[in-house]
Amino acid sequence: MPIKLFVLAGEVSGDLHAAGVISELLKAEPDIRVFGIGGEKLRTLGAELLYDTAQMSIMGFVDVLKHSLFLRRVFRDLKEAVRREKPRAAFLVDYPGMNLVMARFFHELGIPVIYYVSPQVWAWKEGRVKAIRRYIDRLLVIFDFEVDFFRRHRINAEFVGHPVIEELAELSLPSKESFTGSHGIQPGTRLVGLLPGSRKQELSHILPELLKAARLLNRKYRVVFLLGRAPHLDAAAYSIMKEYSDLTVVNCAAYEVMQYSDVALVTSGTATLETLCFGCPMVVVYRTGALNYMIGRRLVKLKNIALANIVAKGLLSSERAVPELIQHEANGPEIFRQASMILDSPDLAASMRRELLATRDRLAGASPSHKIAAILQEYLQ
Repeated sequence: MPIKLFVLAGEVSGDLHAAGVISELLKAEPDIRVFGIGGEKLRTLGAELLYDTAQMSIMGFVDVLKHSLFLRRVFRDLKEAVRREKPRAAFLVDYPGMNLVMARFFHELGIPVIYYVSPQVWAWKEGRVKAIRRYIDRLLVIFDFEVDFFRRHRINAEFVGHPVIEELAELSLPSKESFTGSHGIQPGTRLVGLLPGSRKQELSHILPELLKAARLLNRKYRVVFLLGRAPHLDAAAYSIMKEYSDLTVVNCAAYEVMQYSDVALVTSGTATLETLCFGCPMVVVYRTGALNYMIGRRLVKLKNIALANIVAKGLLSSERAVPELIQHEANGPEIFRQASMILDSPDLAASMRRELLATRDRLAGASPSHKIAAILQEYLQ
C-alpha cells in the first residue's frame, strides 16, 4: 500500500509553492500518493484533487459568509477523505482560514502537520498563534523576521527561504529588446505594468481604478500597458477592458509584466513581493468592499500592508520602499500621480530598484523546495 500525503494549497500561489516541494519529494519517493486541494501544478504531478484552487478563490469576511454552505461541504468532504485514506502526514500551505481548522482535525487524529508559508499573524489575528502552537508540528516560514516573532510566542519556526526566489531562478525570459520587438513596440515607449490581482473580487474593485490611471498616463506619455492576466480567470473578468480601447494593451504573464515594465501598478499581495524580486519600481494599490475594509482596518495592526514594504523596511516600520495606496486613496488620479513621479525621475526609479534587489538577496535561501521535501520525508518513513 502506498504511503499517502495530504496537501492543502487553496490558492494559485500556494499550488505553485506546494508543487515545487512535491516535485522534489517525488524524485526521492516516487511511490508516494498525494491527495487534497490544489491547482493545475499539483494535478500535473499526479495529485488527486478533491477540490481545485479555482473553487477556493474566496476572500474577505463578506465573501466567506456568502459561501459558508460550500465551505462546510468542503470541510466535510476533506475530513471523510482523510479518515478513509489515512495519510501519514499533512502538508498545509498558506491559506490559514481553512488550514488552521484542518490542522486541529489532523492533530486530533494524531497525524503530524507540516505548515509551509505561515499565517501572517504578525499582521493581524495574532490570536491564531495559540492554534499554531497547539496543532502544528513543524512551522516553515519564508521571512527571516518571522523566526523572532514566533520565538516570542514560544513557537520554534524554521526559516527555509522564500519560494519565489527559487522559482524565479528557474525562469528564462527574453531580453527587453526582444520582447518589445516581438510586440512591435517602438523604442522610447514607456512600459507600464498592470497587475490587478488573481481573484474576481480584486479585479472588480481594483482594475477600474488602474485603467483610469492608465488613461491619464496615456495622455501624458507614449505608453504601452502590459496587463498581467490571471490564467484561471475567464475573459468575462476583464470585460471592462472594452471600455478602454484607446489604450494600447499587451496581455502578458505576470512575470513578463514585472520583468519589462518601467513601473508597475500592483495589487497588494504576493505579487508585490514577486515584483520586488525583479527590482521593478511599483505603486501598490488595494481596494475592497466597504464592510471588508472597515473590519480589516480594525484588525490589521501594521503601518504598511504591502509585503514589499514590510520585508524591505521591517515589520513595524512606517517607512516605505514603494508607495502604497489603500481604499479611497487607490483612485485613478492618485495612482497616476504616484506612477508619474517614478516615470519622471530616473534617480528615484534607480534608487527604488537598488533597494528592492538588495531586499531580494536577503530573502534568498538554499532551495526551499528541496529542504522542505527532506523534512516531509522524515514524517513519511
